[in-house]
Amino acid sequence: MSRAPRSPKPSRARSSRAPRASRGKGGEGSGGAGAPEPAAPRRPAKRRRPLWRLAYWSVVVGVWAAIAGVGGLVYLAHDLPDLNRLPAPNQKQAIVVKTAGGQTLATYGAVYNDWLSYGEIPEVMVLAILAAEDRRFFDHMGVDPRGVARAALANIRAGALRQGGSTLTQQLAKNLFLTPERSLKRKAQEVMVAFWLERTFAKSELLELYLNRVYFGAGTYGIDAAARTYYGHSARRLSLAEAALLAGLVKAPSAYAPTNDPERAFERASVVLGAMVDAGLITEMAARRARAEPAAIQPSARAGDVRYFTDWVVRRTRALTAETERPLTVYTTLDRQAQAAAERALGGALGTAGPARRVAQGALVALAPDGAVRAMTGGRAYARSEYNRAVQARRQMGSAFKPFVYAAALEAGMGPDTLVDDAPIAVDGWSPENYGRSYRGPVTLSEALSVSLNTATVRLQERVGRDRIVALARRLGVDAPLEPVRSLALGPEEMSLLDITGAYAPFANGGRAAEPYAILEIHALDGELLYRRRALPPEQVLSAEVAQTMATMLENVVEWGTGKRARIDRPAAGKTGTSQGFRDAVFVGFTHDLVAGVWLGNDDDTPTDRVTGGTLPADIWADFMIEAHVGRPVRPLGGGALKATFTGPEAG
Repeated sequence: MSRAPRSPKPSRARSSRAPRASRGKGGEGSGGAGAPEPAAPRRPAKRRRPLWRLAYWSVVVGVWAAIAGVGGLVYLAHDLPDLNRLPAPNQKQAIVVKTAGGQTLATYGAVYNDWLSYGEIPEVMVLAILAAEDRRFFDHMGVDPRGVARAALANIRAGALRQGGSTLTQQLAKNLFLTPERSLKRKAQEVMVAFWLERTFAKSELLELYLNRVYFGAGTYGIDAAARTYYGHSARRLSLAEAALLAGLVKAPSAYAPTNDPERAFERASVVLGAMVDAGLITEMAARRARAEPAAIQPSARAGDVRYFTDWVVRRTRALTAETERPLTVYTTLDRQAQAAAERALGGALGTAGPARRVAQGALVALAPDGAVRAMTGGRAYARSEYNRAVQARRQMGSAFKPFVYAAALEAGMGPDTLVDDAPIAVDGWSPENYGRSYRGPVTLSEALSVSLNTATVRLQERVGRDRIVALARRLGVDAPLEPVRSLALGPEEMSLLDITGAYAPFANGGRAAEPYAILEIHALDGELLYRRRALPPEQVLSAEVAQTMATMLENVVEWGTGKRARIDRPAAGKTGTSQGFRDAVFVGFTHDLVAGVWLGNDDDTPTDRVTGGTLPADIWADFMIEAHVGRPVRPLGGGALKATFTGPEAG
């Protein structure tokens, strides 16, 4: 008997159900033959867990980023000044130094003038500053990403930091509220303040603030102060050429200021004009016309070597007005014609003959017979060295000290025809020699002084007495410490050129004291008179007879003695001086109107190439005196003017 066949098991391959995700405890057949298999999880449920985690961590990171951001803002803002209160302008004391007639010589400290509203600022100035500093000023919100990217690319190409990406607003933020510190923190603060400025002020207000507060060099802040300093007029009437020069200064005010480097200032102005053309702000023809007629810098702005004088004046001004920090105007005794002559004479000689004679430096100072300083230049170039060799340097004056010996002899009752022996002499074991090592025997005092005989002068010193000579030199104004040493007559003591020049003034003015001075009046900015020099009756420090005799004896030095190269177009007197080893060469002399001294040498005290006081210094003295006396009548020596006139607007 045959069986019916068993039904086959369901094939997995043909099953329409999805495979189970996991097996139960009873295996595949648990639950009974007829029970359905549990359904597999749906695929979308698999995505829920990763998306939820992503959302969760995004929230976490966002919260911590917000906390970090707030903390960063707090950190950056905690030491910011009060942004709701604009700081006062730079309050460093301003001092303006002028001639007696009111011409500005130099400015010190922070100088401000009129505040110009945006409507008063010439359009050429606005266009120039935008072209030079921030062409997209009206398009950005304080920071210009395009400008930053452009600057970064330019710096990468150049391999150095050549451009900055700061906007005008960022510059204003730094100038108003921040320090010049270079750091990431300070840069981030600059960006924060820039955004605040843009949100608080209109663009026109920002430009007004910027142009009235930015530094333009020479101690000037704001376009009006700069225009008045450089051009002598208000910024309200700036020309295109003038505006381009001012806009060019902002990048590096000290380097580009026309008072320091006029050529560089004009080159920078030309670059600004080119930028204005590139930006479509002016035409090429307008730029060409501005380059053809560049800004005219007023002579008083080209301070040049007059800063040796004005620095000295400012130090004395601060001593006289130590109790005030108010802006000051100082009227001085300087004569512009004499100052220009001094700068040309000294600079010309050092530039031509100096290198061949191994002379690198020099100084010249000129006084009126009453001591008023008319000219002062303390070195070859102030821009290279601010050290004032006319005032600060103390050097040996050599035979330029001899007139004090002869004046003491005249006071002791001797005369110009008194004889003194020019022969070898020994003083306490020291034996001086004449230049050239020759001796003349008995000579008059006038001859001994004229040809600068050393042994005759030392012999005269011992006859008169060293203490008497020291006392006379101090009475005439020599401020240097003097000791009655055996070599006193030959000028071994160190003194300043101003010191010895002032001490020659009594020989020129009839024997009256003449302490060098330069300040006539000091005024506050509002016109209040703070100081006026009191003209006291001059003290008679030499008899008029002795002073006149000395003037005649020193005139012989120039006429036929060691100072022949100092002869000029009018009566003149003076004395040569050369220190040991040709390290210092001096000529000090006078006319009826001026007393002047010239020193040549080297700052490191190295010897010159045998330069004596009767050579190059006498040449410089003569060149200066001829030019400084143009327009003055020819008058005999003696009894020079004893009153400095003050013709300035504040005279009274």
